[in-house]
Parts: sequence; structure tokens; C-alpha cells
Amino acid sequence: MKLFLDDFFQQQWLGKDPFAEVENLDGKVFRNIKNRRTLKFSLDGKSFFLKHHRGVGWREIFKNLFSLKLPVIGAGNEFRAIRKLEALQIKTMHCSAYGERGFNPAARDSFIITEDIGEHRSLEEIAAERSTNPVSRAQKVALIKRVASVSRTLHDNGVNHRDYYLCHFLMQANAAAENGFDLYLIDLHRVGIRKKIPSRYLFKDMGGLWFSAMDAGLSKADCLRFIAEYARRDLRSELECNAAFWQKINQTGEKLYKKEYNRPPRHAFSKR
Repeated sequence: MKLFLDDFFQQQWLGKDPFAEVENLDGKVFRNIKNRRTLKFSLDGKSFFLKHHRGVGWREIFKNLFSLKLPVIGAGNEFRAIRKLEALQIKTMHCSAYGERGFNPAARDSFIITEDIGEHRSLEEIAAERSTNPVSRAQKVALIKRVASVSRTLHDNGVNHRDYYLCHFLMQANAAAENGFDLYLIDLHRVGIRKKIPSRYLFKDMGGLWFSAMDAGLSKADCLRFIAEYARRDLRSELECNAAFWQKINQTGEKLYKKEYNRPPRHAFSKR
């Protein structure tokens, strides 16, 4: 059995069985299917999110393996991802409690509890509200650079998100981006951690991010600013040396967009 409790939950669950306590937690349910329950709950005046995994079954494990995908068999993957992002100084959820028991990977019982980040807006929401509630030019530039910097840090350190979209970046409400801000990366349960990211996963991350930004009203200058920040080199040199890399990302993003919306995208680099 594996167990981690921060100071708050050590006090709350002193002398109690954490797994029994998790079973009895009640709150606003976001997902409740056969093998996974996700809910928001309050305890002693503090707000938390629970993800409780009850085992995915061998069928799901083999389905992923036959598709050359890493199966997510419990909360442990998200716990390790949070620890990795903390080590890389990337803002994410604070893990308040984590537990895992059982030797059979198909029936493993596990949970993770994270602190509520508080009032926030996702970058997807910020982009969608640009006509009615636009951010300043300075905020926009700061956000583009921060997302590029986070992306570079992840990928340089062998981390791929596997659900890398603007909706999974959260900015605290009322934050003034040009004066410093916290940008949180969430939804880490499928994160992969390796010495080096395979090309297909790198393109999946970057293509997914580009797909989610295609309707965000980004200019060519915005996109080139992202590329320069991600590459950490002179823009002209980057485009000359790695043109095929960025073309592949654009193709991946456009393919996702056409699949989702059944029409070609209209973005800064599209042919109109």
C-alpha cells in the first residue's frame, strides 16, 4: 500500500482508514462511472477535488497496450505527474492526499485529493471572451510567453501531457498578467514521463495545443513569438532549421480541427 497525507489530512484522518474515509466523501459529482468517481467536496471550511479509481479491468489495459498507448490504471500517475511538475517549478494542483492499494493492476484501488485552485478562468475561456472581455496587449504577450515556456520545460524534461489544450491552463481570476501571475496546468492523469519524448507524443501535445488555439484570434506575430520562446533561439534560425517540425505541428492541429468541426480552420497561417 502507498499513502501520502499532507498535514491537514493527517489531522483530519488521524487514527482512521483513509480508504474508508474516501468512500464516505460526498459533494458535487462531476463523474461517476463503474471504475472512477470525481467530485468536489468541502472539509473543515476548505474545498477539494477527489478522483477515486476502482480499477480499470484487464480489458481496458490490453486495449491500450494493443493501441501502443500507456494505460492509466489509477491515481498514481497523476500523483507522480504533480510531483514532477513541482520539481520543474510549474504551477499545478496541490496534492493533499494520495493512496493506492492492491497488487492486481486491473483492480487496484486508488485515490488522489487536490486542493481547489479557487476562482479562475481557463485560457480557452479567456480566448472565447476576447471580444467582450479582452485582455490587454501586455497580458496577451505574457500569456503566450508563459505557455511557450511551460511547454518547453515539460518537453525538455521528458514530460508529455497527452491532453494538452488551452482549457487545461488556468489563470486565477482578476490576475494582472503583465504584473506577474500564476498559470496552473491541470488534468495530469494521463501524463507521460520519460527520458525523451517519442516524436508522436510530442506532436500530439503541440498539435493539440495549436488546435485549441486556432480560434483564439492569434496573429502571425503572436504565433512567431510563441515559436521563438519555445525554441529559445533566433526566430529566423529556428524556422530555417526546424521548418519541418513546425509544419508537422500545424498539420496535426489542422487535422484535429477538421475532425472536430468538419471544416478547415481559419487561422493566421491558413490559406484563405
